[in-house]
Amino acid sequence: MDLTRLSAAELAAKLAGKEVSSVEATQAQLDRIAAVDGDINAFLHVDAEGALATAADIDTRRAAGEGLHGLAGVPIAVKDIVATQGMPTTCGSKILDGWIPPYDATITQRIKAAGLPILGKTNMDEFAMGSSTEHSAYGPTRNPWDRDRIPGGSGGGSAAAVAAYEAALAIGTDTGGSIRQPGALTGTVGVKPTYGGVSRYGLVALASSLDQAGPVTRTVLDAALLHELMGGHDPRDSTSIDAPAPLVVAAARRADVKGLKIGIVKELAGDGFQAGVSARFDEAVELLTSAGAEVVEVSLPSLEYALAAYYLVMPSEASSNLARFDAMRYGVRVPPAGADDPSAEQVMASSRDAGFGDEVKRRIIVGTYALSSGYYDAYYGSAQKVRTLLARDFASAFEQVDVLVSPTSPTTAWPLGAKLDDPLSMYLQDVATIPANLAGIPGLSLPVGVAEEDGLPVGLQLLAPQQADDRLYNAGAALEKLLEDRWGGPMLAQAPDLEVAR
Repeated sequence: MDLTRLSAAELAAKLAGKEVSSVEATQAQLDRIAAVDGDINAFLHVDAEGALATAADIDTRRAAGEGLHGLAGVPIAVKDIVATQGMPTTCGSKILDGWIPPYDATITQRIKAAGLPILGKTNMDEFAMGSSTEHSAYGPTRNPWDRDRIPGGSGGGSAAAVAAYEAALAIGTDTGGSIRQPGALTGTVGVKPTYGGVSRYGLVALASSLDQAGPVTRTVLDAALLHELMGGHDPRDSTSIDAPAPLVVAAARRADVKGLKIGIVKELAGDGFQAGVSARFDEAVELLTSAGAEVVEVSLPSLEYALAAYYLVMPSEASSNLARFDAMRYGVRVPPAGADDPSAEQVMASSRDAGFGDEVKRRIIVGTYALSSGYYDAYYGSAQKVRTLLARDFASAFEQVDVLVSPTSPTTAWPLGAKLDDPLSMYLQDVATIPANLAGIPGLSLPVGVAEEDGLPVGLQLLAPQQADDRLYNAGAALEKLLEDRWGGPMLAQAPDLEVAR
């Protein structure tokens, strides 16, 4: 039995039944990482000693008959933007090279308290700025389906780790689609919870009004199990929702769309979408209809301005948040060349120049300009008005339907390097995912097949009203079952098998 091929729910059941030990499961994942990650580069840091120690502790406690969390002993990978005490957290940036947090993020605390061995930290675009995981200071992550292509971003490391069977569970963060878009491009499930539904305490901030941590998995049920563990109110996060969390696991197990009203977003279909993406999306919608869902078309008029609004709001908040990395408070210190007695300003300038990559610098410049005197109202202020209009459009749409659907990404994974010299083309890949972050609503992406043109994964996105995350899991699990019945198994079984790293 290959333990790495089991879903998290399947592995949890075998652990609970004492068919396998957590040490065996964790060692299997570590062996898989050692075998294939040299080619994938999904992990920036692997903590074999810590993971095995946690696994051994869980095995001891289980043998003693102690009551444990349902996922206890199931290994997990964590995106390198989440603070992990005693383990490096670099955000994929040289400016935080070697930084080891003195504390845990709330979600890290919850993972540890539940007894999930943390395998290590996954690669990402620097400070989560990117759609391809090519902007990491530690090299790009490669797509397990085709190692000459990108895995999506910024959370490509977490998605690639799950797709390559290096971990059954992973944590990602989603500011404009950084969980859902990599999910679509790697054939995995990615969920952005309602803003405030999962604590942001201990996440290194990119854009504070947009960032949200969420699960990356191979099945909808696994995502629900991890979401339930991560979620809930946190008094240390001022944006955390102080209300009962949606019953996402029960919804995923229900998996019934009879009578569900589904809206196809008019503005996220047709022109600009790859033919193979549109074909798989249409087939998935037909399956939902055949299962008893009612499908109608819904318009979101403000959606055409969402991308422009996002690329003003996000860089503006990033400019503010990244100001702390100045070599005085945080970050590496790089003295300016040729200066015998440099000023603080010179040290800051040389340190930020050496520590930040081109994409981070580009977004800081855009954000600083948008917030500058004389331009604030014209740019940042106007973008916030568009954001309000978009939220109203979503509210109006959800008065008509229960969930909305669209393709997750307009294309499948593109070749490494293909868009690096064309930032605007890269930004356009987020057109379908960005609106959910601006409106604070939850979104889920799940695989719905491969495109004829290239044999690469296609994802479908589900959107629901704020704090109605359970609707995503219900509809997503139902569609997943319909698709797997058609395929005769999970879509990842169609992926080319990875060779041992060369």
